Order: sequence, then structure tokens, then C-alpha cells
Amino acid sequence: MRVFYSEDSQTEGFSKHASSEILEQAINYTFKDKNLLKEALTHRSYYHENPNKARQFNERIEFLGDAVLGLVIAHALYSERGCYDESRMSKIKSFLVSGETLSQIAEGMGIAASMRLGKGEEQSGGRKKISILANALEALIGAVFLDGGYKDASKVVMSFFDEIFKKVLADQVYYDFKSELQELSQVRYAKLPEYRLTEESGDDHDKTFTYAVYLNGIQYGSGTGKNKKTAQINAARCALENPLLGVVSVCK
Repeated sequence: MRVFYSEDSQTEGFSKHASSEILEQAINYTFKDKNLLKEALTHRSYYHENPNKARQFNERIEFLGDAVLGLVIAHALYSERGCYDESRMSKIKSFLVSGETLSQIAEGMGIAASMRLGKGEEQSGGRKKISILANALEALIGAVFLDGGYKDASKVVMSFFDEIFKKVLADQVYYDFKSELQELSQVRYAKLPEYRLTEESGDDHDKTFTYAVYLNGIQYGSGTGKNKKTAQINAARCALENPLLGVVSVCK
């Protein structure tokens, strides 16, 4: 989902060429009360710098949107996979509603261009900040809920999350393999897993790392990645899938 810009839009407080109407088209929802949309897109920095132009900023409506988002995602997970237990659904939900995930969705749909920011926040790169983008998306969800009710809000949320929701369920990207392996190692051996760099290849701007992971001195897995963190995560996943550890269906 990507927002395109209008050359003749000069709305006060919005970035150049932004259009709130285009944002409505992007989310496939038209607000009956435009003030709700304006509130959702108004950052506190703009409100404090322009008290005569903004009746409210988006933190209260963001609080509501956060709750609506959580309910919609929880309902979708419950409906999607009846075999998922509470722990698994909780992990998936935490990943989906994380600030990083929300900011990526917000960036992809172009919400930053329609936000009202104060001059200071604008100059400091506020339109690219993870927290501001994530909060604006939650506020937008809250605004849709207030304007159209839960059914409309649910449709909008799932349109945002459709692609990443399917990817998360298919690729298990939500799963915290390193934490899982750490807990297992501490319970069994009273020690933390040890990650050892076994290979580093490629140019400085395009390196590939390979790590082996050891529990109690025994290697149980290895993994590669374009950075050290990813390589270690892949090594942990490999170890958890190693039948010698006797872990049953950790990521299925």
C-alpha cells in the first residue's frame, strides 16, 4: 500500500504535497467526521506550536487505537489457527503490534506525508521516527473505530496487515529462537548458549556471517546471515530443531 502525492495540496501543518484525502483512498475508508482523521494525524509538537489550529493531538486516540488493534489481531489469530495455544498467539501478536512492525506498515502506506508535525520535530526527522510512525498508525485505527465502529476498523486493520500476517504465519519470523534456546540451556545446564563465529566472508559492505551455537560445550546448530544477529538467530533455530535436544515442534 503506497500513498501518492498531490501537487496542489498545501494543507497547513502537513508536509509539502501531502493530501489527507489521498490517505483515505490508500486505506479504502472515507471519514464521515474529518476532524477525527485530523486529530489522528496531529503530533503533540504541532499542537503545542499551533494551539489555535489544532483542537487536539493524537495521543488519546492512539491509546484507543492500540486497544482496537490488539483485539483485531487477537481475533484474527484465534480464527486463523485453532491449534495455536495462548503462548504462541501471544508471541505472534507481540511481534505484529511492535513499534518496528507498525512503523514499517505506516512507512509503506505513506502516512508520514499526511502527519502534522511541529517545526522542531520536522527538522529533527520526525517523519522517519519509528515511535511517531507507529503511534500515528494506531491513532488512525482509533479514528476509524470512532468514526465507523469495530467492523470498519477491523477491515482497515486487516488490509494493513494482510501481507505481513501471512508472512509471519508462514515463515515463523515472530519466534524468538535465541530466547527460547537460552531458557532451555539455563534449565538443563545452568549455562547460557555460546555463539562462536566460524566464518566471515564478502566485502565490507556485503558480508556474510556464520555462527555455531554450543550448549554445555556441544555444538547443536549453525546459521548464516548478512549480519551477526541474524546468523545467531538462525543458529539458535537450527539448534532447537536438532533432534538431539529433544525439543518437540518449537516452531510449527
